[in-house]
Amino acid sequence: SLLLLNNSSASSSSSSCRLREQFSLNGMYQKGDVILGGLFEVHYFTVFPELSFTSEPQQLYCEGFGFQQAQTMAFAVDEINRNPDLLPNIKLGYQLYDNCQKLGVSLRAAMSLASGTEKEFLLDETCSGSPPVLGIVGDPGSTHSIAISSVLGLFRVPMVSHYATCSCLSDRSKYPSFFRTIPSDSFQVRAMIQILHRLGWTWVGLVFSDDDYGFHAARSFHSSLAESGGCVAYSQVLPKDNCPTELQRIVGEIKSSSARVVVVFSVEAYLLPLVDEVVVQNVKGLQWIASEAWTSSTVFHTPRLMPYLGGTLGIAIRRGEIPGLKDYLLSIRPDDQPANNPGNNMVKQFWEAVFGCRLEPPAGWVEAGGDVCTGQEDLRDVETNYGDVSELRPEYNAYKAVYALAHALHDLLQCVPGRGPFSGHRCASLQRLEPWQVVHYLERVNFTTGFGDRVSFDDKGDALAIYDIMNWVWLQDGSVQVENVGVIDESAPAGQELTLDEDRIFWNFESRKPPRSVCSESCPPGTRVARKKGEPVCCFNCISCAEGEVSNTTDSAKCSRCPEDFWSSPERDLCIPKRIEFLSYQDSLGISLMTASLLGALICAVVLGIFTRYRNTPVVKANNSELSFLLLLSLKLCFLCSLLFIGRPRLWTCQLRHAAFGISFVLCVSCILVKTMVVLAVFRTSKPGGNASLKWFGAGQQRGTVLVLTSFQAAICTAWLVSASPTPHKNTRYHNDKIVYECVVGSVAGFGALLGYIGLLAFLSFLLAFLARNLPDNFNEAKFITFSMLNFCAVWISFVPAYISSPGKYADAVEIFAILASSFGILVALFGPKCYIILLRPERNTKKALMGRATTKT
Repeated sequence: SLLLLNNSSASSSSSSCRLREQFSLNGMYQKGDVILGGLFEVHYFTVFPELSFTSEPQQLYCEGFGFQQAQTMAFAVDEINRNPDLLPNIKLGYQLYDNCQKLGVSLRAAMSLASGTEKEFLLDETCSGSPPVLGIVGDPGSTHSIAISSVLGLFRVPMVSHYATCSCLSDRSKYPSFFRTIPSDSFQVRAMIQILHRLGWTWVGLVFSDDDYGFHAARSFHSSLAESGGCVAYSQVLPKDNCPTELQRIVGEIKSSSARVVVVFSVEAYLLPLVDEVVVQNVKGLQWIASEAWTSSTVFHTPRLMPYLGGTLGIAIRRGEIPGLKDYLLSIRPDDQPANNPGNNMVKQFWEAVFGCRLEPPAGWVEAGGDVCTGQEDLRDVETNYGDVSELRPEYNAYKAVYALAHALHDLLQCVPGRGPFSGHRCASLQRLEPWQVVHYLERVNFTTGFGDRVSFDDKGDALAIYDIMNWVWLQDGSVQVENVGVIDESAPAGQELTLDEDRIFWNFESRKPPRSVCSESCPPGTRVARKKGEPVCCFNCISCAEGEVSNTTDSAKCSRCPEDFWSSPERDLCIPKRIEFLSYQDSLGISLMTASLLGALICAVVLGIFTRYRNTPVVKANNSELSFLLLLSLKLCFLCSLLFIGRPRLWTCQLRHAAFGISFVLCVSCILVKTMVVLAVFRTSKPGGNASLKWFGAGQQRGTVLVLTSFQAAICTAWLVSASPTPHKNTRYHNDKIVYECVVGSVAGFGALLGYIGLLAFLSFLLAFLARNLPDNFNEAKFITFSMLNFCAVWISFVPAYISSPGKYADAVEIFAILASSFGILVALFGPKCYIILLRPERNTKKALMGRATTKT
């Protein structure tokens, strides 16, 4: 409504229109066949007039000067006009405006460019004709670009910003004609996250400006940092009004936080008051991370601020080189611009600001001692940043933006009739160019600058993301040098986007090393992370893994259980094979039992040899030599079968050990039982009419009885092995950290039947021997049988509870001990006295001695 009103009323049908008022804008203009617009931050501060509400307010005016970006666009246009291969026979012009860093001024300038309300743009009185500009370079501010593009996007006027980074501008549904040659904040945030991750900083503070740029960047940073496993310790918004109380509160929060890294998304105008408060409160020992909006700002490079900001790491726009720009910047003159053009006052204002003089002095200026500019002053004679082209970053982006529009226009005008991209395959003409046509070709732009950077736009209008990583180096002389210490290139292969030379980074700490900024130190392998209730995910406790569980990574979320045959190491960081336990031939217990077993077998062999040597002596003959030999053989087998219980259990040893044990002992006890029966039979034979007893229980019947009794045990063993055979088993029930190899009996009933049968025969032998204990001395072997069977029964009755309660290899040791104890008891009780007589008392090993004792007794 400020721009165009018709001359009668809003409802008039008249086609004529007139300007109600003109904006007072600082600008710079050059004629051409095609005009490009530009919006730049030339002045840094805006001074508003006082409002009296009684008269028309004066126009606002701007102060401060930064002319390099605007002049870079002018240089690019001039360079394109001199290039015969780009837009041949067409002269580009420009209309550049200063936005004074104010949204209102920027919006007015954009509307002037788009609607042609400035005097030099009016084509006719009806305000009709081709648009005054076919594309706009700028605005550098995100908030400004959002407002302007929301309006210009309705008419598809292309806008290529060189400094607006808000990720919201990538929304093509809202901003269909917006493009930019600077990466979006989403890329910048990802770049920052990569740096934080590389340096191990997971606990950071966040400070951002109270505008669209700050809020969108902060929102993206929050979500991206959380995805990467980091946390924001605090999040503070910089006040627009520089409220001292609010700034004190923010710095107090920064000071009290344990986060040593502070990430800031803001322009220097909002940040400078905060830094002043940091100095006042003397908050040192922080690592500042700068967004591209203030990384290259020199306003902070002062000796007063460097003790606090030295070592700052920042994301910077890609630096470029523009040959010939410096000469162009230093060669401008105020008289190069048409004097009658009210829009061409920017160069004059710059000239007067640099040299402190007036080109058109007002009345009384000279008398007051003011200098008058001649227009012939030399910019090389004054020291300003204006001619410094060593750090062309936003300027290089503006340069690329102009060339992007030029290439789009070039491609548009190279269209071949009949093959055009528009309706009916039509092509555009220079006389009736439309902005939306430029947008179509701008989306397909793809060229390489003289510096070697490729320029193109993705489907969101964003440029290829590439950043320089800058470091503020505080030199000994108090000056500051901004060093390039790395690059982040989003087009690089995955995992190779970040290149950072950590050795070149200046760390503003006494240790000259990067600080630690974590809420909780990393949990080492062997522990897991346990969240602290009510605190961010980065704040946690480290809890050791439970037994049998491990974690082999840092900051593991959970511990993993080891496989069945493995157990956790003492550090809980590795699964190691469980210790294996069984009664082996190498441990002391196994060696002792094996020695006892072999000793018993050897004694049996020796006794057998003695009996064989003295087989014709009365002592051997009187004790049923055949059964004695068989008994010695069975005892030897009993001693040797215990060896099957030593060593790692295998299927054949598990099956054989119990069968051999059962059959050997039944053979042994059967022989004893038969011997006892023979003793009773002989006693009855000594009585009148008792010859029949011995007749019916001769040597054949004795061998048959032993065979039958042993066959029953063999049958029990066979049935047991066939139905539920003993098998080797890995037992982890006794110990978590070891595997006990043992033989499971398979069938408890089978094992019980085996032992029960042995016990039955032993009890019968004991009973018969006990009944025969008072027989005459020449038949007193029954006493020794009674004693041996008493020992045998006592051993095996004690065996049952001891076996059940003994874990692992000790169960086998108990069974071996029972075998050896009972075997030695039988061997010593039955053969000890006989060997004593044979070897030590040979005078008693005679028939007369034996019969004499019997006669004396009777």
